[in-house]
Amino acid sequence: MNAILALEDGKVFKGRPFGAQGERAGEVVFNTSMTGYQEILTDPSYKGQIVTMTYPLIGNYGVNADDVESCKPFVEGFVVKEYSKIASNWRSQQSLGDYLKENNIIGIEGIDTRELTLHIRQQGAMKAVLSTQDPDEKNLVKKAKESPGLIGRDLVKEVVCDKPYEWNRIGKYKVVAIDCGIKFNILRMLARNDCKVTVVPADTSSSQILDMEPDGLLLSNGPGDPAALPYIVETVRELLEELPIFGICLGHQMLGQALGAKTYKLKFGHHGANQPVKDLKTGKVSITVQNHGFCVDIDTLNKKDVEITHINLNDKTLEGMRHKRLPIFSVQFHPEASPGPHDADYLFKNFVHLMEALSA
Repeated sequence: MNAILALEDGKVFKGRPFGAQGERAGEVVFNTSMTGYQEILTDPSYKGQIVTMTYPLIGNYGVNADDVESCKPFVEGFVVKEYSKIASNWRSQQSLGDYLKENNIIGIEGIDTRELTLHIRQQGAMKAVLSTQDPDEKNLVKKAKESPGLIGRDLVKEVVCDKPYEWNRIGKYKVVAIDCGIKFNILRMLARNDCKVTVVPADTSSSQILDMEPDGLLLSNGPGDPAALPYIVETVRELLEELPIFGICLGHQMLGQALGAKTYKLKFGHHGANQPVKDLKTGKVSITVQNHGFCVDIDTLNKKDVEITHINLNDKTLEGMRHKRLPIFSVQFHPEASPGPHDADYLFKNFVHLMEALSA
């Protein structure tokens, strides 16, 4: 049996299936991480996307129950050069193929992922269909063209929690985290920094959040087009003068819009654990974890109120900002990593310092 990945521009890749059978549509992107495929699979920010791993051998250390970043995988499909059928690691509990099959995720191996990655870099991320059931290449290309894509779609509603819950019950500072597709390691890092965290759905109102009497607000990562989420932006706007706020990834984009800026789609996005980001205040360069296809437009920021704090050294896009008057800041990258380097985990301490200053 063959598996076929068909792109909307007519490019077709044939390979071998692993994991589940079936057919799924999504935006095809590439991730440059060498390890951490389980965390990538379970990052809700990948909802609506077919992920290609640039590292050639994937699956060799298996899968375990501890390294997940959410309740299940959210990718639409998984593309690798070579799938390792042998999983050898003392923490491994099952193979990657069995894990994908169990969670109804289609995998394809045996294609030239270098060619696919270069094609995406040159032409941009695009809609695609991954299928193990339809051998008609022209029909699959047609399906890819007709699939919804990411622009204008609210995918947050498909990945968030149904009701508020407590992540942990001990901590000096009470933090409310708005769940737009939050990664577990963000919650772990908050707990590690003496925060008691309550997670609320993305459609929670500002008055409901204030009724919880938090010391700070965390705006989480998540999938899809930030411009399609006006209800979250309005909630954030209503809380700007009320609480210290820390935004991560999609949360950064929500905050940017609440402060009057606009967002736009990047050509092929930033997906991986090796993105260099410069702190403009210290001059220090951190290697960061990133997963986003949209960005806040620097030219639309109100420079009177907002200071740019971090810049991506690859393409000079906005990676961080802070309000000059209010205790508010955000970053486009993932300071919690998982997977990836921990260069930026100090930002959680910065958030705690803002809450400390207000409570002193």
